[in-house]
Amino acid sequence: MPIWEAALLGLIQGLTEFLPISSTAHLLIARQLLGHENPEDAFTVVIQLGTLAAVFVYFRADIIRMLNGLWADIRARRLASTPDSRIGWLIVLGTVPVMVIGFTLKKWLKANFFHPAPIAVVAIVFALLMAASEWWVTRRTNRGLPPREEGNINWLDALWVGLFQALALMPGGSRSGTTITAGLFAGFARPVAARFSFLLSLPAILGAGMKEMYDERATLFASDQIAALGVGLLVSAVVGYLAIAFLLSFLKRNSTATFVVYRLLLAGVIFGLIAKGLLK
Repeated sequence: MPIWEAALLGLIQGLTEFLPISSTAHLLIARQLLGHENPEDAFTVVIQLGTLAAVFVYFRADIIRMLNGLWADIRARRLASTPDSRIGWLIVLGTVPVMVIGFTLKKWLKANFFHPAPIAVVAIVFALLMAASEWWVTRRTNRGLPPREEGNINWLDALWVGLFQALALMPGGSRSGTTITAGLFAGFARPVAARFSFLLSLPAILGAGMKEMYDERATLFASDQIAALGVGLLVSAVVGYLAIAFLLSFLKRNSTATFVVYRLLLAGVIFGLIAKGLLK
């Protein structure tokens, strides 16, 4: 892979991993347009480790407190004894669905959903779900119900958001999009939904990326590919950090309506490219 292509894919990954518009969908479409023979190969998954680094850096203080809290709970054989450890355990629970479904249905998902037409359909379905979640937010507000803050997230909420994260294994769903949608349905404030989404991404992205890196290590770390992989990871990390900051600021003042419209337009573009024979 040429360095410029790796940098372009890193840019796409960094922008779309945290904005609720599906990074995998954008990478698969971009790679097919670039003429890559196997756009669903390990590079598409491993490059997500760059954006994982962005989460670690952006939330480093929170993550350190959370890990310390988890370790203290484990040593003392207790559960959720502090606010920091509680969030950690909620993330552990929320990660279970994507781990189970990812490991059991990986081959089936790649065979049936990693193609342009299914991506477009999934993008539309989850755009409509995101729009419905915004309607639900408006309904709660009209009834005088305040948005829920991070301290109010409970075990059922974590499992609920985790189940939506598993749905994002279908390209076009968007991991951040599905989890933010689930958070809004649960009554979370928009920035809380986004923040919990980002923290929940840590074990999911790390697990998937490391597994793909190990399984495809011979190809990924070939002498003619290592530079491209490094560039892609670096670019995705830097751009991903900026995307996190942007989205958290954006959702303090705005709804997700912009992303609903974008996802519908993306689906339309994909169907148009399929009709012209540019995608298959």
